[in-house]
Amino acid sequence: MNYIIDKMKETDWPQVSEIYLAGIKTEIATFQSSVPTWEEWNKEHITTCRFVARDGEEILGWVALSPVSSRCVYAGVAELSIYINEKHKGIGVGTSLLNYLIEQSEKEGFWTLQSGIIRENISSQMLHKKCGFREIGYRERVGKMNNGKWHDVIIMERRSKVVGI
Repeated sequence: MNYIIDKMKETDWPQVSEIYLAGIKTEIATFQSSVPTWEEWNKEHITTCRFVARDGEEILGWVALSPVSSRCVYAGVAELSIYINEKHKGIGVGTSLLNYLIEQSEKEGFWTLQSGIIRENISSQMLHKKCGFREIGYRERVGKMNNGKWHDVIIMERRSKVVGI
């Protein structure tokens, strides 16, 4: 499969939101229960670090950063979201997207990337470990799904070896 990593554009939102909705439906990818509008999503994510894997007109997956705090001391720390289209999992799209995000985030001055991953989402934990993240702890029963099931969240982070050293 030939795909490129490209900047996410507003016109990508229909496909990006479909991939996000599929993640929501798994009940192990996010605590979100519905897909936000583009405007809502756009306000919550850092504009310089949002990318898609694109094969022609098809979006295979996406990754983006959100600030963890508005305090200036945390300007180089961000939380990432990564979602891969179900039919394109297991072929390296997630690894390519996450490694590209790491590289680009360092160019933007980010020294720490973190993820909160629902404990049952083993594939996401494995992807993060493959890309240099480490588990730093977990939050017990921190979120509850609409179905009433509580979940622990594994906290993973990657500290840059080139920014903030």
